[in-house]
Formats: sequence, structure tokens, C-alpha cells
Amino acid sequence: MLKRVDRMLLAVRDRETAADTFRDLLGAERVREDTSRALGARRTVVQAGISEFELLEPSGDGPVDAHLESRGEGIFAVGFSTADLAALSARLSECGIAHGEEGGRLSVGADQTPGMNIVLSTHEERQAVGLIKWLYEVTNIVDDHRQAADFYADAFGLDPSKFSPIESEMYGYTGQLLLFNPPAQLDRIELSQITEPSRAMGRFAARHGQSIYMGYVETDDVAAIQARLEARGARYAGRSNDPNPEGLFIHPTALHGMLMGVSRTNLAWTWSGRPELAK
Repeated sequence: MLKRVDRMLLAVRDRETAADTFRDLLGAERVREDTSRALGARRTVVQAGISEFELLEPSGDGPVDAHLESRGEGIFAVGFSTADLAALSARLSECGIAHGEEGGRLSVGADQTPGMNIVLSTHEERQAVGLIKWLYEVTNIVDDHRQAADFYADAFGLDPSKFSPIESEMYGYTGQLLLFNPPAQLDRIELSQITEPSRAMGRFAARHGQSIYMGYVETDDVAAIQARLEARGARYAGRSNDPNPEGLFIHPTALHGMLMGVSRTNLAWTWSGRPELAK
């Protein structure tokens, strides 16, 4: 029932500064501003590619302010789109998953999931802007990736036959890619269960438990994003030492607490069960 990984919501101290950062690094454009009483936040929404990033600045006490106080700036929630929001709401209720509604969207708290705050909205088509094509992945650190996969399959009507196993000795985890609609789309939830606590992901898990770790975007021009990072003196790491990189990781200090992976178009099929599509 999920169409796309549609958006990320970030808790930030200054949404205007954050919007400028997304513009300078990704070519993002401001699309609207509003407020959320439920989150206790003023919101600036920017679009990069066909995806949106909601920059949430506290307007008082509330979940966003609490996130900033306990964890600092960073990813607050992930948003998925669906073709039938009412049907998805009914499914969540049938599964006993509590959820709220504000502004025509549904919200599911991290206490109802394996550690992810989730926003669900009706799918809408957008014309891509900026340097990326879309946000295609959210990484969810979990205690047990099999149990988590069962949960998401039940809650969101995902097909387990489309899931792909994943494992990394370099980053110290094992898990699954919960692909929504392969091979037409890369969109998915990555479930990562820690196997090496001393690595960066393991240290993050030790501090925060089950939670959102990062997001991944796709682009036709990794080098252009790399050039913008270097122009700002922003921290990043390449997937390799290739001078014309196929991917990189934008450090959280460069993007208001969000760790963002960037891969060239179709590269992610290499580790997603369809390497023949990684052209």
C-alpha cells in the first residue's frame, strides 16, 4: 500500500538556515510554510528532486522541541505516500496500530513501530527540481530485522516476496530491504540489525536504540553535489576514492543532523537483488 518514500522531517533550530543549506547543497526550492500544533513546530518545506524535506523549528513545547533537547538536530520522522490513505488508515486500525491525523495526513509514533516516527500522505506527482532525483530509502535500525519486517509487511500491506536480504561487514549490520515495488522503483525501508557495535551505526544504536538512522537519495550527477559540498567546506565521505564518484555520504554536521547517502542513478540495484539493473 506504500507508493514512495516521499519525505523526511527534520528537527532544526533555525528553519531558514536549514532551507538555505538544502538549497546550496541539493538545489532544493522552498515550496510552502505552515505550522503543526501536534508537533509544536513552525515548518518550512523544501523540495529536492520529487521529494520533500520538512524543516521543523519548535514553536513551543512539543515533540520537536523534545527531540532537539534530547538528541539535537536531525531526522525526526519519515514520510511515505499511498494511493489510498483511508484504506491504509483502516488497515492500521485493524492491526491495532494507534495513529493520529492532522492536515489530511496520518501520523504513527515511534512507540507504535520499530522505532520510527512515520507520516503517511496521499501520493501526488511532482516535477523534479534541483540536483537529486528522489529520496528512495530510509534506514531503520532495529533489534530484530525479521520481526520488524513482519510488522511492516502487516501494517503497510508490503509483499515479503519482494524483500531483499542485505549484509555489510564494513558497516557492521545484517538485515533486509523492504522494497515497495521492484524493479519499477527502488523505494524501500532498510532494516539494519547491528552485528558490530563498535562501528558508527552500532554506536548510534547504542545511544538511540531502534530509530531512524539515515536516508538515501539518487542523482544523475554525484560530482555536482560533491563540488557544492567542497565549496561550503562541508564534511562528506566517498563510497570509493574514484575522482568521479558513484556515490557519497553527506555527514550529519553538513545537513542539520541528517546523514544522507547519495548514489548515482540505478547504482543501488547492485546491492538490492537486481544487479543487472545497475547500469
